Amino acid sequence: MGNPLLRTKSIEQSLADTDEPGHQLRKDLSVRDLIVFGVAVVIGAGIFTVTVSQAGNNAGPAISLSFVMAAITCGLAALCYAEFASTVPVAGSAYTFGYATFGEFLAWILGWDLILEFAVGAATVAKGWSGYLDNLVHSFFPHAPKDINSVSIGGIDLDWGAVAVVALVTTLLAIGTKLSSRFSAVITAIKIGVVLLVIVLGFFYIKTANYTPYVPPAEGGGGAHKSVDSSLFSLITGAGNTQYGWYGVLAAASVVFFAFIGFDVVATTAEETRNPKRDIPRGILGSLAIVTVLYVLVTVVVSGMVDYRRLAGTGKDSKNLADVFALNGVTWAEKVIAIGALAGLTTVVMVLILGQSRVLFAMCRDGLLPRRMARTSPRFGTPARLTVMIGVAVAVVAGLFPIHRLEEMVNVGTLFAFVVVAGAVMVLRRTRPDLPRGFVVPGGPVIPILAILACAWLMLNLSALTWIRFVVWMAIGVVVYFLYGQRHSMVGRRERGEVPAWDSRTDDTIA
Repeated sequence: MGNPLLRTKSIEQSLADTDEPGHQLRKDLSVRDLIVFGVAVVIGAGIFTVTVSQAGNNAGPAISLSFVMAAITCGLAALCYAEFASTVPVAGSAYTFGYATFGEFLAWILGWDLILEFAVGAATVAKGWSGYLDNLVHSFFPHAPKDINSVSIGGIDLDWGAVAVVALVTTLLAIGTKLSSRFSAVITAIKIGVVLLVIVLGFFYIKTANYTPYVPPAEGGGGAHKSVDSSLFSLITGAGNTQYGWYGVLAAASVVFFAFIGFDVVATTAEETRNPKRDIPRGILGSLAIVTVLYVLVTVVVSGMVDYRRLAGTGKDSKNLADVFALNGVTWAEKVIAIGALAGLTTVVMVLILGQSRVLFAMCRDGLLPRRMARTSPRFGTPARLTVMIGVAVAVVAGLFPIHRLEEMVNVGTLFAFVVVAGAVMVLRRTRPDLPRGFVVPGGPVIPILAILACAWLMLNLSALTWIRFVVWMAIGVVVYFLYGQRHSMVGRRERGEVPAWDSRTDDTIA
């Protein structure tokens, strides 16, 4: 028996587990559904909030270049995801891919990491949804009470808006993935319409003088007065300040990467796709191509409409897309943008919870978390109980706790997963060249290596405080694995002969 930390789960076993009674996901999704999910989750908080704040605080007019950098990094990673997901069409995304190549311990780390990406991301976006609800109400009813989305219960402030949106999308996901896709399609059409309106309307307010200087000179001095809020690269090398200049462009790229997060959710639905070898690559790459074009057009319009200095601000003074139009006297656009933001963020919350439920479903089915939670509903064909539990947890976090700057934590977690997936593609090519692949990344190992380097570079440009929080989260995950996951692992139990390779009768005996 080998090292339990390095034991892998064979591709054949992973595929066999998808047919296990009581743990089967219904195959309802087409390539259109996948693209809808991808676009639905990616177009959200980033285009309505992060775009403007990063233009004002870090990159200036070069924010469009920051988005291009982030898009290239995501594109490289997306190619790797497409190859792996078409080869191993099993729920779990990076977690499942890591289990098949690098072993159980790293798979657990990836699963724990994806919890950070999806659950924290969903709570953060739900909080943003509630804020836009408040803005929308006040745009129509200026004399309405402030913070209408918050209520005090027993001295505890509850953000009922965040709780409400989480409850809505959790219910839809529990009822059925296909229904969720139809809901996403309608809402996504609304928000794309709003984005196109922003691009077309904003074009008439562009002032070419606002593009100069394209890369503003760095401000705040060189390496002095650095703190944990500075980028890790800046602290290590003593490089220049990240407010404007090229370091500001790079720092902005690391943050606006948050706007692209979600295309990997398509990979988590591989097990529910009718023809995963063909449709998963199309879904991943198609959704990423659509949102990249829209994002770059929005950044060009925004930076041309208002001088970047007027967009600077943090916290409550942070600017968003509605402010850009207000500064140009187009006040009615605030209402339209708020509606688009609400629609956009609704589907983002939904698809992030979908991704979270599928990753946890895979981890529970493998025994690394309580296996009973991996049961699917006979009526809906979804892990309904697990989905509801996740929804409750996200609602509690979003409703009761202040969530600030957590988008960077989501970024570092996602980039780490991208690095591992890119590496796993190269490993699986060497260890299992016989596997049929629905899609193969061109260029041999070149693109996976470039994906690793690009993701690592963006990770270095995140703040040191983000890295500290990430390390603490991972340390907690290591403790949970050794206390529970390692002992209850189905792969480990099969190695020890405690259960056969597959037997549905063991389902109710494994906690």
